[in-house]
Amino acid sequence: MDLSSLSTCAVDRSPTLAAVLFELAVVAASAAGLALLSRRVEHLGRRFGVMALGVLIFEMFTAPMWHNAHLGRWAYLYRDVSWVLTLGWSVLFLLVVELGDRLLPHWRAWRRGLLNVVVLTVLVVPLEWLVVRLGIRSYAPEVHEAAVGGWIDGVPVAVLYYVPVFTALVLGFYRYWCLVIDDALLIPMRRIRWGRGLLLTLAAVLLFELMVEPMVSNRGLPAWSYLHRDVSLLMSGLWVLVIAITAAVVTRVGLHLSVALRFVLAVAIATAVALPIEVGLLAAGIRVYGPSAIANFSGFTLPVLGAPIEIAFAIPCYMALMFGFIRYWDLALDNRL
Repeated sequence: MDLSSLSTCAVDRSPTLAAVLFELAVVAASAAGLALLSRRVEHLGRRFGVMALGVLIFEMFTAPMWHNAHLGRWAYLYRDVSWVLTLGWSVLFLLVVELGDRLLPHWRAWRRGLLNVVVLTVLVVPLEWLVVRLGIRSYAPEVHEAAVGGWIDGVPVAVLYYVPVFTALVLGFYRYWCLVIDDALLIPMRRIRWGRGLLLTLAAVLLFELMVEPMVSNRGLPAWSYLHRDVSLLMSGLWVLVIAITAAVVTRVGLHLSVALRFVLAVAIATAVALPIEVGLLAAGIRVYGPSAIANFSGFTLPVLGAPIEIAFAIPCYMALMFGFIRYWDLALDNRL
């Protein structure tokens, strides 16, 4: 089978009855969920906006891994990324998180965070199966090749890994920005706990690298560095180093900045460092994008660097999720939230 020809086929946007009914159900359920939350949650508009942004960043970054079809032309934001699915996931995540916070206010942040991931995995996996059965969701050929554990009724068993990573990163991003929304009073720490920060960063990077492994491969690195297929400890370590250097710079120059401005500064610095590295690795043939990722490129390239312009958008998306997750849990543990 010619995988490249499959991956370059545009999805069929023509609506089916099942897909339209699904869309109506998502919109109605989302409206009901937001109405319920509006009675109990302050700054709901901002919270929903942050959650939706986190979900959308994740969907945009991982778009080559799966295809969403038959939702009608009105339902798409970019290629096959649909606002309907973004809306549904965002409200579901918001309901689980905010209701959990109100039912279990005395639980520590790590316990509620773990519970959120477990509950959302239990809810999201059947919904993933549903969109597959309705003919809306399908998976890229690279996912078929890389899927560990096989498939059950059209859904990869690996979804049991994908969903917790998806939820953990998005919820970390959301929780971080809720500190800004709530203007939370955080205790300034006298020293940075570099050991814990590096472990958090390595965990976040490795989990995400394992998930998006079908989109890009790392070639020509020492055999001992490969952990799973072409996920390399050296490559993950490089991104950990970039994030660590960024954290050190932001800590030094952004000490008196707000939480929001420190986040923006961190993403900007990390992108400025990571972008030329990624382009250099791409030119050297060490980083190789799969057919489905290449099919999502517009053909526009970065001035001077000559690399696909999508890389300049993908790296900030990646860094935003990384910094949101890492910084939230750093702050939560420091402040015993």
